[in-house]
Amino acid sequence: MGIEQRSNAGARLVPGASPAGAATMRAAMTALQALRDTANVRPGQTVLVTGASGGVGSFAVQIAKALGAEVTGVCSTRNVDLVRSLGADHVVDYTRTDFTRTEKRYDVILDNVEAKPLAAVRRALTPTGTLIPNSGRGGRWLGPLGRIVKARVLSGITHQQLKPFTSVEKRQDLLTLAELLTTGQITPVIDRTYPLDEAADALRYVAAGHTRGKVVVTV
Repeated sequence: MGIEQRSNAGARLVPGASPAGAATMRAAMTALQALRDTANVRPGQTVLVTGASGGVGSFAVQIAKALGAEVTGVCSTRNVDLVRSLGADHVVDYTRTDFTRTEKRYDVILDNVEAKPLAAVRRALTPTGTLIPNSGRGGRWLGPLGRIVKARVLSGITHQQLKPFTSVEKRQDLLTLAELLTTGQITPVIDRTYPLDEAADALRYVAAGHTRGKVVVTV
């Protein structure tokens, strides 16, 4: 959804993070587990992140860089400078360029948007590349289950790996993120902060689909 609650307890769990920054760590953990654990990103690999200015995407760009990858972020025109500032080596403005129709191929694609057909996104992978769908969408008929079923079937008939995953909160990963924070390798992107009594406004803002980083509701 893109909204996180801010709490001082969260800040204690992630040393070095402000309360608002600590509230974004679930998104950071999702990006970390997707890239490090599920995709096994290695130095020198090419990684593409869709929704690169969003909550998970903004962390994914930074974490992929910390893992030594060459990173391409996909975002709208107004977010190009933001994504570049996060460390992306290349930025694709989706209003001008369709990344699935270029000659560039990627070792890993973290698809936080899933706006393109699965077959089109697979064309942007290397022959042995890994695609991680992460938007929770997946098709009109089966919803998210549709992508999961397709991914499992296709992984059995191609050298490409399609790996849906579920992020699970782990204390060790919080410590890893704390280290990345304190060393300046990741920085939370917080779009707006709302008090609890304006949570409905926060939901409407997120539903519009143009958030930059995370929206935090203070408790």
